[in-house]
Amino acid sequence: MSERFVLWLSTSAGITWIIRHVATHLDPCIFKASNGRFTSMGVPSMPMLTLTALGRKSGKARSVHLACLEEEGEFLVVASAMGQKKHPAWRYNLDAHPEIEVQVRGRRFTARAAALTDREKEAVWPKVHEAIPQMKIYEARTRRNIRVYRLSPVHS
Repeated sequence: MSERFVLWLSTSAGITWIIRHVATHLDPCIFKASNGRFTSMGVPSMPMLTLTALGRKSGKARSVHLACLEEEGEFLVVASAMGQKKHPAWRYNLDAHPEIEVQVRGRRFTARAAALTDREKEAVWPKVHEAIPQMKIYEARTRRNIRVYRLSPVHS
């Protein structure tokens, strides 16, 4: 499939609905169980991770499956919510409880999440666009400042 077609398909209203209402519930489980090899759509076409953070209100473990960008042993994730008007709930969970568990292909580890400053975000944003081409479309859908988080492995 061409890259343009995949981009169009993955950002279309129908597929966005499926991702938000079906894949968001299935993918963290499938990704963890397969040690990062599969999602509900099959083999991931871009780097992905599942992060598990404590809910800021419930205190319960909450997992979310996200595209990511690896940078010098750390991972960047973007709180785009596919361009929705509101920030995703997981963003608030990271702000409240930055110590998280991360599953990437082939390994699990504890990490610390930190929101990038606007200046830091500006420096990595071109790399984010390259790694996650859908981000340009998500940006166009919303006026909010989309946050980027750096997930740094905690070495014990």
